[in-house]
Amino acid sequence: MMNIIKKLRQENGYSQRMLAQLCNVHQTAVSQWETGRTVPESEMLVTLSQVLGVSVDVLLGNEKKEAKILIPVLGYVRAGLPAQAVENVLCFEEISTELACRGDYFGLKISGDSMFPMFHPDDTVIVRRQPDAESGDIAVVQIGNDDAVVKKLIKKDTSIVLVSENSNYEPMIFTQEEVSRLPVTVVGKVVELRRKF
Repeated sequence: MMNIIKKLRQENGYSQRMLAQLCNVHQTAVSQWETGRTVPESEMLVTLSQVLGVSVDVLLGNEKKEAKILIPVLGYVRAGLPAQAVENVLCFEEISTELACRGDYFGLKISGDSMFPMFHPDDTVIVRRQPDAESGDIAVVQIGNDDAVVKKLIKKDTSIVLVSENSNYEPMIFTQEEVSRLPVTVVGKVVELRRKF
């Protein structure tokens, strides 16, 4: 198990200190797990599996690590949504086969600070492509033909409101007529955040 924890920690880009913080333990505990001096208790195995994105069986060495699927990161959300512009693929992100079975996914890079502190510039968000979202969801919304934003979507009887996390930005309010005319369309729902340190 010691080699598995170290390998998964490194694959996730965590230092021992970062993994310790995520698991709410002292860095010494992580070091001892990795050297085999101690073994995580069952509750900690569950926490580790969630933080490292694998099953407890993988941590115990009882099954192979879950296969991953690569999805394209299509560009910066502030510069428009290049969903059809395959040549604008910036890089690829991995998602699990379990997640991939639930829909069609793509990634976008965050530009600007309107969703700070939830999202930072250059964060990558994983988006499930869907034509609608629930009120309160964080969604990718296309406004007209060129501009796309990541905002909290609020649905009201006669309007759609796109809300920023950063209070320096006013909500964007669209009437039913504007939603049809511009148009304002949901492209997908943000389901995951990827941040590089």
